[in-house]
Amino acid sequence: MQELAVDRADDPRLDPYTRLTDMQLRLRKEPAEGIFLAEGQKVIERALASGFVPVSALMERKWLAGLAPVLDSHDCDVFIGDEDLLKSVTGFRLHRGALACFQRTPLPSVESVISNARRIVVLEGLVDHTNVGLIFRSVAALGADAVLVSPQCADPLYRRSVKVSMGAVFTVPWTRAQPWPWVLDDLAEQGFLRLALTPAQSATSLRDWSHDDQKIALILGSEGPGLSHDVLSRVDTSLRIPMTDKVDSLNVAATAAVACFVLASGNGTS
Repeated sequence: MQELAVDRADDPRLDPYTRLTDMQLRLRKEPAEGIFLAEGQKVIERALASGFVPVSALMERKWLAGLAPVLDSHDCDVFIGDEDLLKSVTGFRLHRGALACFQRTPLPSVESVISNARRIVVLEGLVDHTNVGLIFRSVAALGADAVLVSPQCADPLYRRSVKVSMGAVFTVPWTRAQPWPWVLDDLAEQGFLRLALTPAQSATSLRDWSHDDQKIALILGSEGPGLSHDVLSRVDTSLRIPMTDKVDSLNVAATAAVACFVLASGNGTS
């Protein structure tokens, strides 16, 4: 770890934090050498604990004492600046005072991600990074085993997704679900019961639904268009969460949390 003071927002060494968007960070020498940003001491610590290699870090000095012990063994630059500099560099106030840039690793195959899984969550076309991060946090908290994301789904390693997941994107096994949507056929061949979550009244109420101890793939779509016809034509059962007539639907992240909680019990009537 090399500690370096910075006092200019246009310092070229800070390019990953300023001039590069998250998409550019992902595509830069993709796949093995792409990079992503983690924000906050706990999230940075969780990335390090999960084996991700830091490229550099940017923080206020008051955060250095807490992060130095976990960064010290790594060959990376740690840039130190004041609060005003960090805000001018990043364009937003860092409530947790620290950012770190990490190398990405190649995504695993679908087969390796689901090989020992009993409960997986499949996301189709979710473009809101906050929702993606919150779903990963629910998956980690409620005992699902893995996440598959469609090619059009928001990047789980986007800074906002990483932040709201509180680092769950580092610990929950996940990968891109390809080829899409034919990967759903492969799930059926692997013995997964494919369950679509939808607000449609024609779907079976989650309150009334029950199942044996089968492997389950819980499939969720974006809040606007919902699941595509290609996906709905491949599911085994459509489920809905019963609710009052005061709203049309739940937020997709809330839906995922409720469904994961019910499915974790092993029976929809619990």
